[in-house]
Amino acid sequence: MMRRRRLYLFATIVSMMHIILLAPMRCLALSPDGLSLLAFKAAVSDDPSSSLAGWSEDDDDPCRWPGISCANVTGSAFPRVVGIAVSGKNLSGYIPSELGTLLYLRRLNLHGNRLSGPIPAQLFNASSLHSLFLYDNRLSGPFPAAACDVPRLQNLDLSRNALAGPLPPALRGCRQLQRLILAGNRLSGVIPTGIWPEMAGLVQLDLSSNAFEGPIPPDLGELDSLGGTLNLSHNHFSGGIPSTLGNLPSTVSLDLRYNNLTGEIPGVGTLANQGPTAFLNNPGLCGFPLLIPCEVRAVPAPEVSGAGRGAVAAGGSGTGTDEATAGERGRGMRTGLIVLISVADAAGVALVGLVVVCAYWKVKDKDKGCAKLGRRSEKGEPGRWRRCGWCGAAGAEKGEGGFSSSDDEEEGGGAEGEMVSMDKGFKVDLEELLRASAYVLGKGGKGIVYKVVVGDGSAVAVRRLGDGESVGGGGRYKEFAAEVRAMGRVRHPNLVKLRAYYWAPDEKLLITDFISNGNLAAALRGRSGQPSLTWSVRLRIARGVARGLAHLHDCSPRKFVHGDLKPSNILLDADFNPHISDFGLLRLLSLTSTSTSAAANASSTSTGLGLLGAALPSSAKSSHIDLPNPYRAPEIRAAVATRPAQKSDVYSFGVVLLEMLTGKPPEMSSPSPSTSSGEQVVGLVKWVAKGFDEARPLTEMVDPVLLHEVHAKKEVVAAFYVALACTDTDPEARPRMKTVSENLDRIAK
Repeated sequence: MMRRRRLYLFATIVSMMHIILLAPMRCLALSPDGLSLLAFKAAVSDDPSSSLAGWSEDDDDPCRWPGISCANVTGSAFPRVVGIAVSGKNLSGYIPSELGTLLYLRRLNLHGNRLSGPIPAQLFNASSLHSLFLYDNRLSGPFPAAACDVPRLQNLDLSRNALAGPLPPALRGCRQLQRLILAGNRLSGVIPTGIWPEMAGLVQLDLSSNAFEGPIPPDLGELDSLGGTLNLSHNHFSGGIPSTLGNLPSTVSLDLRYNNLTGEIPGVGTLANQGPTAFLNNPGLCGFPLLIPCEVRAVPAPEVSGAGRGAVAAGGSGTGTDEATAGERGRGMRTGLIVLISVADAAGVALVGLVVVCAYWKVKDKDKGCAKLGRRSEKGEPGRWRRCGWCGAAGAEKGEGGFSSSDDEEEGGGAEGEMVSMDKGFKVDLEELLRASAYVLGKGGKGIVYKVVVGDGSAVAVRRLGDGESVGGGGRYKEFAAEVRAMGRVRHPNLVKLRAYYWAPDEKLLITDFISNGNLAAALRGRSGQPSLTWSVRLRIARGVARGLAHLHDCSPRKFVHGDLKPSNILLDADFNPHISDFGLLRLLSLTSTSTSAAANASSTSTGLGLLGAALPSSAKSSHIDLPNPYRAPEIRAAVATRPAQKSDVYSFGVVLLEMLTGKPPEMSSPSPSTSSGEQVVGLVKWVAKGFDEARPLTEMVDPVLLHEVHAKKEVVAAFYVALACTDTDPEARPRMKTVSENLDRIAK
C-alpha cells in the first residue's frame, strides 16, 4: 500500500513537471517572423475591417495569416516571411521598427491606410527589401535616407503622405532604384546636384505636388533609362529650363506645369518634341510650343565718345536739335511705311475675297444644273449620273467611268447622285459595283457592311451609311464631301484606305479596301484551327497600331481623333499586319441622317469588321458619351470631357495593349464573397496596376500562351510599362502616341 502511494506521488510530480516545462514551449511556438508581425498588429490602434483579426499568437506559423506570403529559405528550419500586403484597410497606427527584423522580406505593401508618424530607419534593416509601397497614408517626418542602404531596393512609392524637409544627398546611394514616386508630400528645398547620374536604372520619377524650389537640376538629363513621364509639376522651381533635359530619351514626356520657370524653352532634343501642356502655368516661359513670343531685347545705342561729347558742347543745342529732328523724321518715315503696307494688305485681301465670291457663285450655278441632271436620271434616264459626275469639273477628260478624282472635287465638282473616286487607281464604277456579288459582313448602328467581289476577282468593303433618309439640302452634302475628302487624304500602311464614296438622297456608300483576316478581337479569342497569337506577332500588331494612331494624330490633314479604338476596329491582313478602321465615321453619320440616333448608337454596336471611322462629332449627344465602353478613357465615360481627344485615344490603346499582354477582357469577373453572386467586375487596368504595386509574379498576369517564349520576358515587362503609362487616370500624364510608338519600337532592339 505504501509502495503504491509512492508510485502515485511520483507520477503526479512527473505530470506537473511536464506541464510546467511544456507551457513556455507552447508560448514560444510562434516563429520570430510571427512575433515581428504581432508587433505590427500591436502598433495598429484601429482596424475597422478586422483585417488583422486572423493574426493569432496561438498559431505556430504566420504563413497562413491574411496578407502574408512565405517562402522556404535555404538554411532555415521554417518558412520565412517574404511579403506583407495589407493595403486599403483604413488601418490607424504607426509602422513599428520590429518589421526591420524580417530579414527575408521582399515586398511591403501598406498603401491606402491611415498610418501616421515617421518611417523608422530600422525598417530598412530588412536587407532583402526590393519593393516598398507606403503611399496614401499620413506618414510624416523627413525622407528616410536609410532606404538607400538597402542594396536591392527597386520600387519606392511614398506618394500622398505628409513627408517634409529636403531630399538628402544620401539619395544618390539608391543606385538600384527603378521607380521613385514622392508626389503629393510637403518636401521642400533645393534638390542637391550629383544625385541623378548615380541612378542609372531609374525608369520612373515623380516629384510633383511638393514645395521644391530653386533651379531644375541639369543632371536630370543624364537619366538614360527614364521612360513615361518625368513629372516635376506643381512645385516652386524657378529659373530657366536646362537644355540638358533635351538629352532625355525620346520616349519621355515632360510635365513642368505650375512652377515659376522663366525664359525661352530650349528647342533641342526631347524638349522640342513636347506639347504645350508640358509647360503651362509658368508665366515667365515663352517660345515654342507655347503661343507666347519671347520679347526681343532692344540693342543699346552706342555711347558717344568723349570727342563727340565735346563737339556737342561746342556746337551748343543746335546740333542736338538737328539730331532729334532727324530721329523724328526717321520715325515718321517708318510709320508711313507701316501704314502703306497695311493699306496694300487690305486691298490684297479684298481682291482675293472678291475672286473667291465670284468663283463660289459660278460653281453654285453649275451645281444647280448638275442637280437637275441628277433628278432626271431618277426618272429613268440611265447613264445621266455619269455626265453629272463631270459637271463642273476642270475637264471631261479627267473623269473615268463616271468618277471624278479628288482633285476634280476640290475644283468644284461633286453633285448629288454621283460616285467619287478618292484614288485614281480605283477603276470600278457604280454599275459594276451593284452588279457584283456581295456578302453581308455585319449590321449595326453604323450601317450594313458588305464584302463585294468585283469583275477582276478583287474584293472591296462597302458600307451603307445611315438609315436611307434624305437630309434634303446641298449644303449638307458639301460638308459630307469635305469630310470624306479629308479622310481620303489620310494614307498610312496601318490605316484602312478609303477608295471612293457615293452620295444620293436615299443612298450613301463608302468603299474601302477589304482586309481579309478578320479583326484583333477574334484573333485574341482564338479561332478554330488556328494557334493563338505569339508574342512576336502581338508586338508587331501593337507597333503597327501605335504607328497608325500616331500618324492619325500628328500627320493627317485634320489631326484626326479616332474616338472608338478597340480590338474589333483593328483589322488584320494575311500576315497579321494591323489596319485601323472606323475613324471619322460618326461625323459622317451625323451628316447623312436626320436623326442623331445612328451616331448615338454607332459606338455601342460593332459589326465585327469596321471600315472608316468613329471619331465623335462635336455635336454628339451626351447619351452617346455615357454609353458603357471599357476601352473609353475615364474622363469620357464620366462625361468630364465632352468629346474624345488624342489623349483618350492613348488610353484606349493602353487598354488594347493590356488585353494583348494578359489575354483577359477589359472587364472581367473575380471571386467576391461580398456579393450575392459571388463575383465582382474588375477593370483590367486596375487589376494590372494593383499587380505591379504588389510586385506579383509576372506569371500571374501575363497570357499563359506567352509563358512558353521565355526569351520575351523583358520585352513583355517593358510593354506592360508602356500600357500602364497610357492608362494613367490623368490625361495630361499620358504620353503622346508618337512617344508610345517610339517606346514600342525600342523594345527588342
